[in-house]
Amino acid sequence: MELRTLKYFLAVAEQESFSQAANNVLFVTQPTLSRQMQELEEEIGAQLFVRSNKKTTLTEEGLRFKKRAQEIMELVKHTQKEFAESSKEEVVGDVYIGGGETKAFSIIAAACKRMQKEHPKICMHITSGNAQDVTEKLDQGLLDFGLLVEPVDKSKYEFVELPARDTWGLLVRKDNPLAKKGFVTVHDLENIPLLASRQTMMMREFSGQLGRDINSLNVIATYNLIYNAAIFVEQGLGAAFTLEGLVNTGGKSKLAFVPFTPIRTSGLVVVWKKNPVFSKPAAQFLKFLKAELEKNGDSHLGGHAH
Repeated sequence: MELRTLKYFLAVAEQESFSQAANNVLFVTQPTLSRQMQELEEEIGAQLFVRSNKKTTLTEEGLRFKKRAQEIMELVKHTQKEFAESSKEEVVGDVYIGGGETKAFSIIAAACKRMQKEHPKICMHITSGNAQDVTEKLDQGLLDFGLLVEPVDKSKYEFVELPARDTWGLLVRKDNPLAKKGFVTVHDLENIPLLASRQTMMMREFSGQLGRDINSLNVIATYNLIYNAAIFVEQGLGAAFTLEGLVNTGGKSKLAFVPFTPIRTSGLVVVWKKNPVFSKPAAQFLKFLKAELEKNGDSHLGGHAH
């Protein structure tokens, strides 16, 4: 399978038309494009397109293949840019960082700020997502580093533990009785409509911390990132499991964060692939991150980090 074939496939998927992709994007004849796509379908053993007179759409297999093709082309572009910039004497290029929602991202930001002063031509690309999103992109080479909220499986990564810990609680409306109470117990969760992140729903450790299987509670919705879930809470749909400091609860905000009692916290780690071959910018980021942690007087390296 050639990169050109993936380029052709993505053009047809984007244009939803063989003729438009051939004439307006790829500048090849339509029979050539049709033959290439037929050979691609034969090579992978699946039908990718549903052809009609009006437009061409993707099958379920085609949609799955599109995601993989986009990832491959993104990695190729990333690699080409990295090697083009590695020959320059000054440190120029990109660092790709993924992370879950946590106020500890301020440590990453502080390291990047110090790095920018010394290497102003390094550009940071930040991707937000849960642990599954981040580790998937990390494994595919689309990210250099991932900031993860524990518990996570760190066995296949090198990592550095951050000195911060995040506190769990509920995001509620300020007129909720729990906001006036000032803390939440497991018994308070009975029959309350709840919103939980999809990662939390899969965390047996979180259920262990609660002393109650989270799946036995009245979870009315799941979310990926807290911003939109906070709007649900603001509208009175329920209370959201979340970490402290992710949503503005001061001033005129209608929301309040209420911690669990006893206090329940999670650690944080920055992870990267074992035995990495870093680009110059990525190596510089790790150097500045370690310096930031040493400045704060607390860090712990894991895996084979050095």
